[in-house]
Amino acid sequence: MQFLIFIIAYPFLWIVSILPFRIFYGLSDVVYFLVYHVIGYRRKVVRTNLVLALPHLNEEERLIIEKKSYHHLCDMFMEMIKTMTISSEEMNKRFTITNLEVMKDYEEKGKSIMLIASHYASWEWLITLNQKISFRGVAVYKKLANKYFDKLVRDIRSKYNTELVPTSKTIPLIAFNKKNNINCVYGLASDQSPKADRIFHWKSFMGVEVPVHTGPEMLAKKYGMTVVFAKVKKVKRGYYELTIIPISDNPNSVPNFGITDAYINEVEKQILEAPEYYFWTHKRWKHRR
Repeated sequence: MQFLIFIIAYPFLWIVSILPFRIFYGLSDVVYFLVYHVIGYRRKVVRTNLVLALPHLNEEERLIIEKKSYHHLCDMFMEMIKTMTISSEEMNKRFTITNLEVMKDYEEKGKSIMLIASHYASWEWLITLNQKISFRGVAVYKKLANKYFDKLVRDIRSKYNTELVPTSKTIPLIAFNKKNNINCVYGLASDQSPKADRIFHWKSFMGVEVPVHTGPEMLAKKYGMTVVFAKVKKVKRGYYELTIIPISDNPNSVPNFGITDAYINEVEKQILEAPEYYFWTHKRWKHRR
């Protein structure tokens, strides 16, 4: 059944991926209409999140952000499909890096790098960074249930020198690379809510006290990695800009949870600059106090 679903869906995905961008984003507008106005996908969750995170705005202002966020959400998932066939030249034109020299400087220090991102703007196209650095790029991801789509995603990422590793295999891989002096850039998006049995630290995020993931900090301290934040900005439709924000090149000198708190503060600043590009459909504030 998994293979049947894959062979039915794959031709459609491929055709969508080769569409000219003008038609491609026109199709995204149609998807937005269906997702938002017809299906109403997670609208209640989004509205609850916006009230919690942006209480200073009135209902009309939040509604504007809500609609823009769905437009962006549809664009981004369409852009994931576009990654199947987009050329490296086109990708580099649409996803630029403002301060690549920061990564180069850290690479010269000979330590692996923990690159923490958020579910904002385009975290998917961060993979283009791996074509511009010398360290191996490793992205931590949740394995897909359909093994054929999972392989497709891994094949797409490998075009950009990215190795995808499931969450369950992350620590063994980092330990192996450390032991064998293999330097990598490990990319994680850690702004979502941890499971209830994995709560170790609470932090004010958008004015609400919530549990936060501490895994990136703990791994960086244990394996002596530099920590940076990947700040992605949406310049205009289909165009993004990455800025590397240093957090710590000596994690063990930072008090416990200091790196995690600094990361969450950066995510909050990013959201407040343009909240319509955040991933509001996730139940980020389901655990709060």
